[in-house]
Amino acid sequence: MKLPPKPKTPLWLLNLLFEADPFGYMDAIFKRYGDIVTLISDPTPIIYISNSSGIKEVFTNTKEIVARGELNQDFALMTGNQGVLQLDGLIHKNRRKLLMQGFHGTRMQVCGQRICELTEKIMSKQVVGKPFAAYPIVEDITLRVGLEVIMGLDKGERYDKIKHLFVSALRIGQSSIDKILKNIFGQQNLGRWSPQGYRLYLRQQLFKLLSSEIEERRSQADSSRTDILSDLIFASDESGETLSDEEVRDLLLSPIFAAGDASGTAIAWSLYWIHHLPSVRSRLLEELDSLGENPDPMHLVTLPYLSAVCHEALRIYPTQLFTFPRLVESTVEVMGYKLNPGIVIIGNIYSTHQREDLYPNPKEFQPERFLEKQFSPYEFLPFGGGSRVCIGGTFALFEMKLVLATILSHYELELVSQRPERPKFGGLICYPASGVKMVMRGRRQNQRQSQPLVAGLV
Repeated sequence: MKLPPKPKTPLWLLNLLFEADPFGYMDAIFKRYGDIVTLISDPTPIIYISNSSGIKEVFTNTKEIVARGELNQDFALMTGNQGVLQLDGLIHKNRRKLLMQGFHGTRMQVCGQRICELTEKIMSKQVVGKPFAAYPIVEDITLRVGLEVIMGLDKGERYDKIKHLFVSALRIGQSSIDKILKNIFGQQNLGRWSPQGYRLYLRQQLFKLLSSEIEERRSQADSSRTDILSDLIFASDESGETLSDEEVRDLLLSPIFAAGDASGTAIAWSLYWIHHLPSVRSRLLEELDSLGENPDPMHLVTLPYLSAVCHEALRIYPTQLFTFPRLVESTVEVMGYKLNPGIVIIGNIYSTHQREDLYPNPKEFQPERFLEKQFSPYEFLPFGGGSRVCIGGTFALFEMKLVLATILSHYELELVSQRPERPKFGGLICYPASGVKMVMRGRRQNQRQSQPLVAGLV
């Protein structure tokens, strides 16, 4: 069996190059090896694909190429062994369905109002003329929204502790010190001052608090609540049995991490591009103002240029760089290569989004491309695809639009510097290295000081 081409550079050096400049590294790999490349060949071949036709083959050949939960065990430390990423087959299908019902229907309208309210409340605390980093602020907004939508928590001592633990967990791996210590100690648990020891400590504390909340909520049995935790408490599994407390706990974790991390990063990048390119900001404000002073959130999310801006932000710097891995379980041909059982295939989302044949001038931020063409789910896939597409992808886009609309409609912001924002890889996300430093010049003159974006919320 002949595998796709493989770089001669040793794996340890490839890892260092990726961490130092993930996008530059992937650009160089694509330029040198093209659509399909073998980055690891021993002991398990791992193949990366950045071609929409090849990705379609992977997603649709579901009998030969299977998305196995065992391939995502690296995430289990912080998301539990029974999280949706670790499940397979009918169990996986059942749990996805249970989780997804919280992101649709009438709940979205109520949640849309709450997103606008939280955004206005947090942004109003910024001091006019004083520089601030946008990334941690929008991450705070998205994590608060996540905890409310998923767990129904918005205040109290337990809420504060859970929020703090999630923030701490999201920060692991982002600092230079974390990376140095990881390279020195690896996965050794040497107490709370070592990366692995600190992770285990956070895990223990977080799991304990979540378990207490689940036990308390189950004892109250309030069927009128509309959060995902309540859905799971009252839900039945594929055999009609009630989910255990441990299952409920693990199912909550991935959506909350995604809500705080991926959504916050995408919004921060959007704020950078909008304020880096005056023409984008002007056109977006013109569209937002066309709805009047107090637009319905459900009307905001249908605005075409706002949608295009969000899509372009997710294209140029996707928060999910790769699809979840798939395992070849029976011999199959992909992009002309005959692949045998045991090979792992991963879709390279970033490199697919950077293809000149799909996105001319891919390094340029051009929202108009999403107004001129509708891309297939194999060409534009910011939330992955197939059976493992992100459960909260639709909600993340919904949230992006409302947070951006609220900020832009209410406040005059500027970037502190016009120097290009550099992406930095940390944990699983490529976030803005400087945090997108901005300064608030005041409220927009055409907005009444006393009225929020959505009437009656503040």
